[in-house]
Amino acid sequence: MIDHGYWLMFISPLSDGSMKTFKHPRTEHKLKVEVKNMLDEAGAWYFMPVPTGMQAATLDFLGCYKGRFFAIETKRPGEKPTARQEMSMQRIKDAGGFSCWGDNIEHIRTFFNLWASTL
Repeated sequence: MIDHGYWLMFISPLSDGSMKTFKHPRTEHKLKVEVKNMLDEAGAWYFMPVPTGMQAATLDFLGCYKGRFFAIETKRPGEKPTARQEMSMQRIKDAGGFSCWGDNIEHIRTFFNLWASTL
């Protein structure tokens, strides 16, 4: 596997002995791993709720950093939060918490670090 930013390249052998290259868009899962690493490095406490459809709208990461609540939503490149997720982010902000979303770790890290620098 070769990581080319937003694309992951896989090279797989075929039954005839030849090799085939598969190009897949970078998944949201990889971004979630990067966010977990970022939060672990920062010393934040967080959890990732499992959506069931029977609860209030939530985001991918809910946590606490230096005594303050935060929520982070991750998206595949080019995707945006749903209206329900946007509403959740606004309600968190209205209640005094921090929330952001992003489709790449640089975007999320920048917003998180800007917020964290105010604490």
